[in-house]
Amino acid sequence: MALSGLKINKLLPGTNCKECGANTCMAFAMKLAAQKAMLSECPYASEEAKQILGAASEPPVKGVKIGTEKVSSLGEETVFYRHEKTFVNKSVIAINVNDSDDLDIVEKIGAYTLIRVGEELHIDAIAVTQKGDDDRFAAVSKKIYEKTSLPLILRASALSGLDKASAAIAGSKSLLSGITAADAEAAQQIAKRDGQVLGVTADDLDGLYALTSQLKAGGFNDLVIEFKTYSTSEAFQTNSIARKAALKNSVKPLGYASLRFIDTGNALEDFIAAVTEIDKYGGILVLPSFDPAQLVTLMTLRQNIYTDPQKPIQVEPKLYPIGEPDRNSPVFVTTNFSLTYFLVAGEIENSGISAWLLIPECEGMSVLTSWAAGKFSGGYIAKFAKELDLESLVDARTFIIPGFIAPESGELEEGMPGWKVLVGPQESADIESFVKSVLVKA
Repeated sequence: MALSGLKINKLLPGTNCKECGANTCMAFAMKLAAQKAMLSECPYASEEAKQILGAASEPPVKGVKIGTEKVSSLGEETVFYRHEKTFVNKSVIAINVNDSDDLDIVEKIGAYTLIRVGEELHIDAIAVTQKGDDDRFAAVSKKIYEKTSLPLILRASALSGLDKASAAIAGSKSLLSGITAADAEAAQQIAKRDGQVLGVTADDLDGLYALTSQLKAGGFNDLVIEFKTYSTSEAFQTNSIARKAALKNSVKPLGYASLRFIDTGNALEDFIAAVTEIDKYGGILVLPSFDPAQLVTLMTLRQNIYTDPQKPIQVEPKLYPIGEPDRNSPVFVTTNFSLTYFLVAGEIENSGISAWLLIPECEGMSVLTSWAAGKFSGGYIAKFAKELDLESLVDARTFIIPGFIAPESGELEEGMPGWKVLVGPQESADIESFVKSVLVKA
């Protein structure tokens, strides 16, 4: 960024409202100068500030969206490592379908859903690869889009195929891939005509630098870049070089999300390549086939990496019904870390009983972490139970606390006179056996 933090600060409103996430306007200005924030995060930025800062305040990695009904955002990254702030827009996972394939698979791709820690995870896009003539490619692309409403990544044999397929799904904000310098001018006109995104490629980074610069100078900047790499290690290295060039050296012609078609011919190597893309800055990764078992692992990995490490996923602190509990049902206790909550809730359901699950505010920390931080003590749990007026809601007087905080049972009983505290298992997987061997008998 050309402007220093001091110069940027003079253009900010000076209200120190903290709505941008920084404590002062000066702190926010320093973040802007370090390219770790965007001017749009300031709700009171003047038109003058927006005009003067202009492109200087844009994130190092250009933001772009694909899709209209089902939208995926790419780019807008400001850090090299997630712990520095957080990664912003998760890698897009797409599945390849050839225009010669049985299209029954498309419905399965569109319907795929993985629910993990309360979040629904889906396949984000479908890549359509041309194997037949241009008319068939266009017709199949249109049919797939109508079936799924997912953005498409069109991979044609020639520009003529892209032209027809793009027109068939005009307005879908899909991606036209494989655009080289030779086709750039014509592809740009097609993309403008139909409202699409371009995926550009070249033999090396110098070629990509020249191509993206050319397109941007011509007024088109909805781009992703496709590196020509021939191994997972080369892809790892190239992704890292491009990200570092954009973030550390302000090389904006390389500051775009990436696209990679993964098809090594070996299932294990494909999986390793996909993991590498998610781990190392991959924008869009296209898998060669629909494999639900593989998707569970990849989506779980992606969810973990693209979760803000400074803000753990958490559920609302309150009393949750598990099954159909009544006033005589026992009360389990755990923290509001989402993964802990969903694991415990699931195991209670599996045990076949109905119960209440009391979730105090633990800042999204796990059981042992929150206990060590003083956020999950017996006294703290008792205080929260009283704030909820738990005794008026439940006639049963039985708490089940995690085995890891067994020493807190005495303090909890002191804080909730008349209640019996049972020490449950340390691991959620043992809840079912605990219920059958201890709770039912109690």
